[in-house]
Amino acid sequence: METIYFGGGTPSLLEAQELEQILAAVRANFPIAPATSSTPGDSLPGNPEKPSNPSGALPQPNPIAEITLEANPDDISTARLRAWREAGVNRLSIGVQSFFEEDLRWMNRAHDARQAIDCIRLAQAEGFDNISIDLIYGGPTLPDSHWRDNVEQAIGLGIPHLSCYALTVEPRTALDTLIRKHLVADVSPDDQARQFLLLMDWLSAAGYEHYEISNFALPGRRSRHNSAYWQGKKYLGLGPSAHSFNGISREWNVANNARYIAEPGGTTEKETLTPEQQLNEAIMISLRTVEGIHLATIATRFGAQTAELLRKRAEKYIGTGHLRLVTEKVQLTREGKLLADGIAADLFFDSPK
Repeated sequence: METIYFGGGTPSLLEAQELEQILAAVRANFPIAPATSSTPGDSLPGNPEKPSNPSGALPQPNPIAEITLEANPDDISTARLRAWREAGVNRLSIGVQSFFEEDLRWMNRAHDARQAIDCIRLAQAEGFDNISIDLIYGGPTLPDSHWRDNVEQAIGLGIPHLSCYALTVEPRTALDTLIRKHLVADVSPDDQARQFLLLMDWLSAAGYEHYEISNFALPGRRSRHNSAYWQGKKYLGLGPSAHSFNGISREWNVANNARYIAEPGGTTEKETLTPEQQLNEAIMISLRTVEGIHLATIATRFGAQTAELLRKRAEKYIGTGHLRLVTEKVQLTREGKLLADGIAADLFFDSPK
C-alpha cells in the first residue's frame, strides 16, 4: 500500500493513541511501504517533476508511504503535531480556507485568521514540510485584492500544495436559507470564474504545477493519494460513508455512525460499473488532470473505434479553444478549465438502449 489518508469528517479530533491504534491495525492487515516523518518527495518515483507523461504509463510506486491527516487549524497544537509524527503521519492537509477574518466568519469557521497562519508555522517548526492547505474563492466577502493576498500568503509560507475550490452553497443548509432570505449576499459565478483564472496565472508565475482542476503543487509535491483516484487506481475505504473501488465496482459504507458500529461488515452497498460507465469515468477523471485523456489508453481499454469517436467529439471544443490535442492526448486549455464538467459530460458515451 502506497498511501493512507485520514480524511472526511474531522480526523484531527482523534486522540494520538486512537490514531496509533488505527495505523497499527492497518499495518497488521496490509503491506505498507515504510514511512518517514516528513518527506518532500521531489526526487522520488511516482511524484514526477514534469507534468507531462508522453508514454501514458502510470508512475511507479513510491517506496515511502504517504500518510496524510486532514486537520483543522484550531485542532493543531505542538503536542498533537508531535504525536501525529510519532504515529507515522508525514503529510498534513489543513482546512485554512482563508487568511481573512471576514471570510472565516462568513463561512462559519471555528478558527480565526491568526490561527490560520500560526498552525502552518507550528507544523513547519515540528518538521512537517509536506503540507497542503485548502483555500476557498468566489465568496461575496472576498474581493480580488484579498484573494491575491490569500494566494501570496500561501506562497510566502512555502506551502508546497494548494487545493483551491469555488465556494458552493449546498441546498437546505443554514447558509442557503440566509441567502434565500437576502440576509447575506449570494455567490457570483462571474466572480468565481475570474478569480479562478487569476489563481492559475498567479500560481503558474510562482512555479506551481496545475496538475488537476482544483490542485496545484510545486515540482514533486503532487498528492499521491488523490492522484491515485484520478489515475483510476484501486482503493479501500474504511469507516462510515467510506468508498472503495476495485477497478470495476464501487462500494460504500453506510453513513450513519451508530448503524455502522452495530453492523460491522454488513452495511456496504455496491454498484458494478458497465463498460460505458467505466469509459465515461475514465474520460471524466483524466480530463481533470494536466496529462488529459490518453487516446492510446482509451483504445487499449475500450477499442480503437471508441478512441477515434472520442477524438472526433473533442474536435468542436478544439475549434472553440477549450481543448487541445497534444501528442495524442486531449487536454483542457486555460479557458476550458472553466467548463471542465460540462465538456466531460458532452464527451460521455451513452449506454446502448
